[in-house]
Amino acid sequence: MLIGSCHCGKTGFTLRGDPGSITACNCTLCRRYGALWAYDHEGERIAITGETASYARVDRTEPSLEILFCPSCACVVSWRGLRLQADGRRRIAVNVRLAPPEDVADLAIDHFDGLDSWDDLPSQGKCVRDLWF
Repeated sequence: MLIGSCHCGKTGFTLRGDPGSITACNCTLCRRYGALWAYDHEGERIAITGETASYARVDRTEPSLEILFCPSCACVVSWRGLRLQADGRRRIAVNVRLAPPEDVADLAIDHFDGLDSWDDLPSQGKCVRDLWF
């Protein structure tokens, strides 16, 4: 199980099972937050703990996702989609930068171009450890 918490410890997440590769995105939000994401679906392997505040990202004219953060220390904990997928599930991702470095250091990084092409980018063969220092 992967566990992460905000700076003050009031908000966090758990992710059961293998988090898989981690995504570094360059969209207008992710590049500002500096987040690294592990994905699943709401109510499945990811649970958010503690109180959160949210910011809804608007794409074109309607909100597409919300960023969940600690209302006390403002650490970004998660994002969740506001639109259901065709199968009725909702995507959610947690910010693995809130987990202890030794627990995520060896996880592979995938790069996603959320700014321009909306495509996965070629692997650079890096892991979380390579982006932390």
